[in-house]
Amino acid sequence: MDLFLWGVLPYVSVALLIAGTVWRARFDTFGWTTRSTQLHESRLLRIGSPLFHFGMLFVVLGHVVGLLVPKSWTDAAGLSDHAYHLLAVSTGAVAGIAAAAGIGILVYRRLRVPAVRRATLRSDHLMYAFLLGAMLLGLTATVLNSTGMTNGYDYREGISIWFRSLFTFTPDHHLMAGAPLAFKLHVLFGFTLFALIPYSRLVHMFSAPLKYLFRPYVVYRRRDPGQLAERPGRRGWERVS
Repeated sequence: MDLFLWGVLPYVSVALLIAGTVWRARFDTFGWTTRSTQLHESRLLRIGSPLFHFGMLFVVLGHVVGLLVPKSWTDAAGLSDHAYHLLAVSTGAVAGIAAAAGIGILVYRRLRVPAVRRATLRSDHLMYAFLLGAMLLGLTATVLNSTGMTNGYDYREGISIWFRSLFTFTPDHHLMAGAPLAFKLHVLFGFTLFALIPYSRLVHMFSAPLKYLFRPYVVYRRRDPGQLAERPGRRGWERVS
């Protein structure tokens, strides 16, 4: 079971992610959308969406540092274990709480606003369940680890090394055997969420409008009302029916 969960399932998840994304891009171009419901309700959306997106941005950055940066690197940089964990817990807790609060508001909005509820797909229910579950499990693991209820488990000497071994196709699944249950469930929910990305509205994360950062400015000029009166009328074939 350990070999399947920690040595096979991660690759299955990534394969579903890649295959689903390619299929969606080729055969479901017009379905590649966030399916925005802003027109139905905007007050709760203005609160929940920024909380969730900015919170998740810092959560992902924290996971990248915690999983991909070896412990030897931070030791060489002069960052002690106590300082590292204090920094990771403080920033991670704030980002996690913000993201969890944001997704909570968005879920409440979908359940309580009739028009938004009618626009909700079955895939949305599944996506929200795993997304909220992964976040709550991550916060639970952080709290348990910070309060000493995991017997001093250091994920940087277990989960992080196992995660990096996946990139060399030599997964050391034995390292996950000693991980606390909350950490294991958090990882399983995370990889399941990866597999669901191309089959849900989460696919829009691959379409971030980065080109807007580099596009030229759009210049708007106010037209003189007097010029409108002097403007000649359009000819028949130029009129819009």
